[in-house]
Amino acid sequence: MSRTAIDAPNAAAVGPYSHGVWAGDLVYLSGQTPLDPATGKLVEGDVAAQAQQCFKNLFGVLAAAGLTPNHVVKVNVYLTDMNDFAAMNTVYATQFEKPFPARTTIGVASLPLGARIEIELIARRDGD
Repeated sequence: MSRTAIDAPNAAAVGPYSHGVWAGDLVYLSGQTPLDPATGKLVEGDVAAQAQQCFKNLFGVLAAAGLTPNHVVKVNVYLTDMNDFAAMNTVYATQFEKPFPARTTIGVASLPLGARIEIELIARRDGD
């Protein structure tokens, strides 16, 4: 199966990877940390501010793929402190409409550049 890369000018990458890759009707978005693409630096603030930036970056990649948050079927959230779960969840609830995508939240020891959160998505283009 071939891969078609998606590159979004309003998302950051800190390594040799594509922002997203099409595989059939599914698009797999690489994890986004809360980097401000304009500055290349982490946004300041608490985990809620960082989560909002992650979603801003991810939704920019979705838009570059011609998709919206309504196309998202699976979300993986990585937190360096599970005490941030409630704050992340508050932001998360504002990003999607019911029925919400499936989701996994995982506590991790650390994330690139000292981020407190990283989020990745899987979306599916319409075609049922």
